Amino acid sequence: MKIRVQSIHFTADVKLLDFIQKKADKLDQFFDQIISGDVYLRLEKTEDEANKISEIKLSIPGNDLFAKEQCKTFEEATDKAVESLRRQLEKHKEKVRSHVNNLKALSLSDENF
Repeated sequence: MKIRVQSIHFTADVKLLDFIQKKADKLDQFFDQIISGDVYLRLEKTEDEANKISEIKLSIPGNDLFAKEQCKTFEEATDKAVESLRRQLEKHKEKVRSHVNNLKALSLSDENF
Protein backbone atom coordinates (compact mmCIF):
# COMPACT_ATOMS: atom_id res chain seq x y z
CA MET A 1 0.00 0.00 0.00
CA LYS A 2 1.20 3.47 -0.84
CA ILE A 3 1.47 5.73 2.21
CA ARG A 4 2.11 9.47 2.02
CA VAL A 5 3.38 11.05 5.25
CA GLN A 6 3.21 14.77 5.93
CA SER A 7 4.79 16.20 9.05
CA ILE A 8 3.49 19.62 10.04
CA HIS A 9 5.65 22.03 12.12
CA PHE A 10 8.61 19.61 12.23
CA THR A 11 10.69 17.22 10.13
CA ALA A 12 10.08 13.51 10.69
CA ASP A 13 13.15 11.28 10.86
CA VAL A 14 13.58 8.11 8.82
CA LYS A 15 13.04 5.86 11.84
CA LEU A 16 9.58 7.34 12.45
CA LEU A 17 8.67 7.10 8.76
CA ASP A 18 9.72 3.42 8.67
CA PHE A 19 7.67 2.74 11.80
CA ILE A 20 4.58 4.31 10.23
CA GLN A 21 5.03 2.39 6.96
CA LYS A 22 5.45 -0.90 8.84
CA LYS A 23 2.29 -0.31 10.92
CA ALA A 24 0.26 0.74 7.88
CA ASP A 25 1.42 -2.31 5.91
CA LYS A 26 -0.12 -4.54 8.61
CA LEU A 27 -3.56 -3.19 7.66
CA ASP A 28 -3.24 -5.05 4.34
CA GLN A 29 -3.68 -8.29 6.32
CA PHE A 30 -7.22 -7.25 7.26
CA PHE A 31 -8.36 -5.74 3.96
CA ASP A 32 -6.44 -6.23 0.73
CA GLN A 33 -8.25 -3.58 -1.33
CA ILE A 34 -6.72 -0.51 0.34
CA ILE A 35 -5.87 1.98 -2.40
CA SER A 36 -3.70 4.46 -0.52
CA GLY A 37 -3.18 6.15 2.80
CA ASP A 38 -2.34 9.63 4.04
CA VAL A 39 -0.69 10.22 7.41
CA TYR A 40 -0.54 13.67 8.96
CA LEU A 41 1.78 14.18 11.92
CA ARG A 42 1.26 17.38 13.86
CA LEU A 43 2.75 19.02 16.92
CA GLU A 44 0.12 20.81 18.98
CA LYS A 45 1.33 23.89 20.83
CA THR A 46 0.00 23.17 24.31
CA GLU A 47 1.40 22.79 27.80
CA ASP A 48 0.26 19.16 27.89
CA GLU A 49 2.83 16.39 27.29
CA ALA A 50 0.42 14.62 24.94
CA ASN A 51 0.88 17.15 22.16
CA LYS A 52 1.64 14.81 19.26
CA ILE A 53 -1.23 14.10 16.87
CA SER A 54 -1.35 11.37 14.26
CA GLU A 55 -4.15 11.44 11.67
CA ILE A 56 -4.51 8.61 9.18
CA LYS A 57 -6.87 8.53 6.20
CA LEU A 58 -7.26 5.33 4.19
CA SER A 59 -8.83 5.24 0.74
CA ILE A 60 -10.75 2.06 0.02
CA PRO A 61 -13.20 1.34 -2.81
CA GLY A 62 -16.33 3.39 -2.17
CA ASN A 63 -15.17 4.90 1.11
CA ASP A 64 -12.54 6.76 3.10
CA LEU A 65 -11.70 5.72 6.64
CA PHE A 66 -10.22 8.18 9.13
CA ALA A 67 -8.61 7.94 12.56
CA LYS A 68 -7.06 10.65 14.73
CA GLU A 69 -5.14 10.10 17.97
CA GLN A 70 -3.24 12.40 20.31
CA CYS A 71 -0.56 10.97 22.62
CA LYS A 72 2.85 11.62 24.17
CA THR A 73 4.73 10.11 21.22
CA PHE A 74 4.02 9.82 17.52
CA GLU A 75 4.61 6.07 17.73
CA GLU A 76 1.92 5.65 20.39
CA ALA A 77 -0.52 7.89 18.50
CA THR A 78 0.11 5.98 15.26
CA ASP A 79 -0.36 2.65 17.04
CA LYS A 80 -3.74 3.71 18.40
CA ALA A 81 -4.85 5.18 15.07
CA VAL A 82 -3.88 2.00 13.19
CA GLU A 83 -5.80 -0.10 15.75
CA SER A 84 -8.85 2.12 15.24
CA LEU A 85 -8.56 1.72 11.47
CA ARG A 86 -8.23 -2.04 11.86
CA ARG A 87 -11.58 -2.13 13.67
CA GLN A 88 -13.14 0.13 11.03
CA LEU A 89 -11.84 -2.15 8.25
CA GLU A 90 -13.29 -5.23 9.94
CA LYS A 91 -16.69 -3.51 10.29
CA HIS A 92 -16.58 -2.41 6.65
CA LYS A 93 -15.64 -5.90 5.51
CA GLU A 94 -18.49 -7.44 7.51
CA LYS A 95 -20.95 -4.91 6.09
CA VAL A 96 -19.84 -5.65 2.51
CA ARG A 97 -19.95 -9.40 3.17
CA SER A 98 -23.50 -9.27 4.56
CA HIS A 99 -24.60 -7.06 1.65
CA VAL A 100 -23.22 -9.57 -0.87
CA ASN A 101 -24.91 -12.46 0.98
CA ASN A 102 -28.23 -10.57 0.94
CA LEU A 103 -27.90 -10.00 -2.82
CA LYS A 104 -27.20 -13.70 -3.38
CA ALA A 105 -30.22 -14.66 -1.31
CA LEU A 106 -32.41 -12.26 -3.29
CA SER A 107 -31.18 -13.56 -6.61
CA LEU A 108 -31.80 -17.16 -5.52
CA SER A 109 -35.33 -16.35 -4.37
CA ASP A 110 -36.02 -14.59 -7.70
CA GLU A 111 -34.96 -17.71 -9.59
CA ASN A 112 -37.49 -19.80 -7.65
CA PHE A 113 -40.42 -17.76 -9.03
